[in-house]
Amino acid sequence: MKAVSYRSYGGPEALEYGDRPDPKVGPDTVLIKVKAAAVNPVDWKAQAGYLDSLLDAVYPVIPGWDVAGVVVRTGPDVPEYEEGDEVIGYVREDFLSRGTFAEYVGAPVRTLARKPSNLSFEQAAGLPLAGLTAYQTLLHELSVGKGDTVLIHAAAGGVGSMAVQIAKHLGARVIGTAGEKNHAYLRDLGAEPVVYGDGLADRVRALAPDGVDAVLDLVGGDALTVSPQLLADGGRLVSIADPAVLGMGGRFQWVRPDAADLAALSDLAEAGVVTVEVAATFPLERAADAQRLSAEGHTRGKIVVTV
Repeated sequence: MKAVSYRSYGGPEALEYGDRPDPKVGPDTVLIKVKAAAVNPVDWKAQAGYLDSLLDAVYPVIPGWDVAGVVVRTGPDVPEYEEGDEVIGYVREDFLSRGTFAEYVGAPVRTLARKPSNLSFEQAAGLPLAGLTAYQTLLHELSVGKGDTVLIHAAAGGVGSMAVQIAKHLGARVIGTAGEKNHAYLRDLGAEPVVYGDGLADRVRALAPDGVDAVLDLVGGDALTVSPQLLADGGRLVSIADPAVLGMGGRFQWVRPDAADLAALSDLAEAGVVTVEVAATFPLERAADAQRLSAEGHTRGKIVVTV
């Protein structure tokens, strides 16, 4: 099969396009013909070696954890799927090696769910990691419900935009930080936008003088630093970007593969509750360019590699 891979840590220039062995199909594994794979910041951060203390790299490494595609073959312990099924997956293993930036990927069944029929493969590829991050933090960690006021930092990004939609579906009022160019977009999603930067605390207090019930931090740094003082009594704080949150009484959260959560997320997309905005697409052989665009950090929506 054709794939992109890297043989040592580095930037986008480390990626090589060429032939790699076809994946094997284990007992509880599904072989997927990849149609699209989303680019996430964790892809190029892992490739740069930032996760070396957490994950072994078994070279050559094929990057990518998000996928949308079609089932080609199933292992003997996979009654859930059959050839021809359209699926999505957050295909993260406990090491770096067998990613989704390839023509085929072998995905453990625990990482998969059925693709929403109303989304294109490109849109569907952008759903798993970002959507699961938003879903798991809001429901499992922050316990957001009807009547809550939620502050989401970086609300116009890939995770943030999905978090806004899910929080609104849960009945919450949403305040979202973003640059002014994305304020209309956030209003369309149902959030009340505020500009990040100096004076952020005062702007949030003007909207929620009694404090917010929950903060979801997706950026870290100064935004996280001011967050504890914005919480109402009993307020909850989670960051996916900055472990300093642990010293502030909050939780540091990693998304994890979960078939049930991904199926619930797919159902929300099928019902039109969650939509995925695709900012740009690149063919597989230009995956390095897709990573460069992601690393700029200014993209609204998802960047997707098509196969």
